[in-house]
Amino acid sequence: MALFSRAQSERTPLDGVDAVLADLDGVVYAGHKALPYAVDALTEAARTRRLGYITNNASRTDATVAAQLRELGLPAEPADVITSPQAAMRLLRERVAPGARILVVGGEGLVVEVEKAGYVVTRSADDDPAAVVQGFAPEVGWAQLAEAAYALAVPEDEGGIPWIATNTDWTIPQARGIAPGNGTLVSAVHTAVGRLATVAGKPETPIFAEAISRFGAGSPLFIGDRLDTDIQGAQSAGIPSVLVLTGIDRPKHLLAAPSTSRPDYIVGDLRELHMPYPRVRTRDRDGAVSVGDATVRISGADVEIVTEGTRPIDLLRAGAHAIWSSGRAIFGLRVPEQLYADPFHRP
Repeated sequence: MALFSRAQSERTPLDGVDAVLADLDGVVYAGHKALPYAVDALTEAARTRRLGYITNNASRTDATVAAQLRELGLPAEPADVITSPQAAMRLLRERVAPGARILVVGGEGLVVEVEKAGYVVTRSADDDPAAVVQGFAPEVGWAQLAEAAYALAVPEDEGGIPWIATNTDWTIPQARGIAPGNGTLVSAVHTAVGRLATVAGKPETPIFAEAISRFGAGSPLFIGDRLDTDIQGAQSAGIPSVLVLTGIDRPKHLLAAPSTSRPDYIVGDLRELHMPYPRVRTRDRDGAVSVGDATVRISGADVEIVTEGTRPIDLLRAGAHAIWSSGRAIFGLRVPEQLYADPFHRP
C-alpha cells in the first residue's frame, strides 16, 4: 500500500474515485445525530460519484438506515446500504441450504435478512437449528446468549452446527458515548463454548465484495473511523481508505497502527475529502518528515517535533508518517504528548 504518495500532491482524496463507501457510526452520525460537516461533504461527493454506506451494525434494516440518512439530508435508498447481516447471508448460503431453521441472536435487522434469504427464524436451541447467526441489537441479553451457547455446544469439526457473526466490533459509538458492541456479545458466547465464529462484516472481506459488486465500483474509496475493522478491512479488500477522526480511534491509536491497518488518508472531518491533500516531504540530511508546515523527525528513540505548524491534522500526519516509515514499534519510541493531543471532534 502506498501511503501518502507524492503523486497525491495537489489532489483531493476524491480524485479518480467513482464510488464513495462510507461507514456510518462515527463517520456519518453518532446515535441519531449527524456528525459535523458529514452530510454536506457526502452530499457534495454524491453529485458526481456513487455513494454507498457500509455498516457493521446489525440491529436495523437497510430500509430503516436509509430512512434515517434521508432525515439527516443525505441521498439514500435501501439498495445504497450494505449491512453486515447481508454479508452474513452470503456466508450462510455457502453452508446451509435455504429453508433450514436458523437460531438468530439479534434484532430486526438480522431477522429480516435471514427471512429474506429463505430461512426460518428460531430463538430456541431446542428447535434443532441448522446454524447460529449472531448480530448486535440493544435488546440482546443473557437469555439469547445462553440459547446460542446451548446450540453451539458441539464443535463444528465434531458434527456441530456453523456459527456466523455479523461482526466483532468491540464498541459502538452512541450519542451518549461509547457502548459495548457485538464483539463483546460474541466473546461471551465464545467464552462459554470455546468456539470461534466465522465473521461476515468488517474487517473481513465479504461485506466489501458485496459493496463493490452492487455498485459496480472500479475505483472505490472507503471512509471509516476504526483502524481494526474499517481500515484493516479496506486494506484486505484492496480498497484505498480514509480514517476520519470523528469516531472511535484517536491520534494515539493512529500513531501506533500496525502496517495492516494504516489509512491512505487522515482527515479531521469530512470537509477535507474535498481539499487538496498535502504531500509528504522527507528531508535527506536527517530524515525529517514535513506535511504542510509541520515537521517531525526521529532521533534515536525520540520522536521530535521540529515545527508544530498551523494545522493539528498536518502535525498528526507528519508524526504518523515518520513513525510508520521508521519501521519501529511505537512502544520503543519516546513520543511527545503534543502528538497525542486530540483537538478533533469525537461523539
